[in-house]
Amino acid sequence: MVPAQGPKRCVWGIRTAWNTVGDGDFFCPDCGGDRNYRRRTGRRRFTVLGVPLLPRGYAGPVIECAACQTHFGTEALDHPTTVRFSAMLRDAVHTVALAVLAAGGTSSRTVRLTAVAAVRAAGFEDCTEGQLTALIEALAADTGRLPGQYEGTAEPCGAALAIELHEALEPLAPHLAPAGRESILLQGAAIALADGPYSPAEREVLTIVGGALLICPDDTSRLLAAARTPS
Repeated sequence: MVPAQGPKRCVWGIRTAWNTVGDGDFFCPDCGGDRNYRRRTGRRRFTVLGVPLLPRGYAGPVIECAACQTHFGTEALDHPTTVRFSAMLRDAVHTVALAVLAAGGTSSRTVRLTAVAAVRAAGFEDCTEGQLTALIEALAADTGRLPGQYEGTAEPCGAALAIELHEALEPLAPHLAPAGRESILLQGAAIALADGPYSPAEREVLTIVGGALLICPDDTSRLLAAARTPS
């Protein structure tokens, strides 16, 4: 009869002692949602019979999910949380709507209603025509130009709004699927087309939007043409 054997004991190995140096919220790839994290660094030591003896360098920093305890590289923090992503998407649609209105004008109620519907769907549920119009008037006062007076200029939506487009869209674009990027561009196109064909200024603004969303120029032109002549 073979005698029963107890569990094997590890005689030697490397053990890491972790130290928390920060915390916050992040999107955990393993959990698939927003979680708390701990930013941790560690010190490795050679152990014999579980007793730490010799130092073996440092580990980390790593991001440890407080829920599943999985360790990730610090690049995991580059992915926005679900809450942050929703806010970025909402702000992106709002900025695109303002840019298109600034280029094409706000005289058409159909255009205003189309813009309000897009902004509300993105998350600004209390958006009104008056609010959008007031923002456009404020932009006009800041630049000294009225909406719709940008044709033939190098900066159809004004330098400040062009910068805002890039700031709102470029950080968001890498986290969107191609269909998501196209959707934002097409929402801007729908606003521009609500009162007729694109004006030169509206087309120029939408071209800027496409570029900031990492859509290549040919695809931007194709999408704008398809929006103009829906099947």
